[in-house]
Amino acid sequence: MATSRPRVLQIGKMPLPPLDAELAQAYEVHILSEQADPDRFLAEQGGQFEYVVTSAAMGLSARVVDALPRLRFVSSFGVGFDALDRESLQRQGARVGYTPGVLDDCVADMAFALLLDAARGLSESDRFVRRGEWSRGRFGIRTRASGQRLGIFGMGRIGSTVARRAAGFDMEVAYHNRRPIEGSPHQYLPSLLELARWSDFLVITAAGGDGTRHLVNAEVLDALGPQGFLVNVARGSVVDEAALVTALQNRRIAGAGLDVFDDEPHPHPGLLALDNVVLAPHIASGTHETRRAMADLVLHNLAQFIATGEPVAEVPWSAAQQAATAAA
Repeated sequence: MATSRPRVLQIGKMPLPPLDAELAQAYEVHILSEQADPDRFLAEQGGQFEYVVTSAAMGLSARVVDALPRLRFVSSFGVGFDALDRESLQRQGARVGYTPGVLDDCVADMAFALLLDAARGLSESDRFVRRGEWSRGRFGIRTRASGQRLGIFGMGRIGSTVARRAAGFDMEVAYHNRRPIEGSPHQYLPSLLELARWSDFLVITAAGGDGTRHLVNAEVLDALGPQGFLVNVARGSVVDEAALVTALQNRRIAGAGLDVFDDEPHPHPGLLALDNVVLAPHIASGTHETRRAMADLVLHNLAQFIATGEPVAEVPWSAAQQAATAAA
């Protein structure tokens, strides 16, 4: 029996399993990763799809986009869009929806969890206790977070939420973006280097992509200094991981907390041997509440575009939009 439901190409299984079932209930879904020969499937059936569902982690390659000549809309689970091939999508005239806003609180919470862990050595002290070392000596003195200077690279939605968390710790906040944010109560510093030099804690919430790749380099880490801490909850590509390993090994910075890495799921091997860095497997948005809200927005974006031609939340491709939503 012929179906009247819109055909949707889903790039792979979604991060929240119920979303797979909800998409399949509403649409005629074909999961590309489950095809015996994905390239052959695209060659034979790619012309039948106007809609794609993917995630920030899976992305959407030019190879796939070019195989979808009728593609009109992509609904992506996540706020990062650096893994979506912008050039091919714009050439195709396809619109792209994503899920900003609903994960800001959880990512900001994770930033502070990593900040506190790095400063107070919580993960390291847990290992200390489990190894039975407490009976043989004290753990040692660490760094307080309250009252310190917090620098934020990327004062978008998530960065602004981190700044609100900082108020509860009586921290002074400064930030760096492409340009100052009108009405912001926080000090703007015109370069990342100046921000790092000013900061006790430098939190990265900037967007990924070619424009920010390895901006946090050896020079920035040296500016942060031997008493400074780096926290990254944005994209691993923003930090030069090899330079970070060297800075941590040589104590040119005090420590780091990382939820993201340049080559996920493969952190730089040097990080694994260090006690002055806290490593998390890209879980900042990984709460039941946030993942459910992201799934709902994926569904809402797709349904509204099909019904009206306009998504609820669209990826800000232009430079002006990206500047205004640096870490959205």
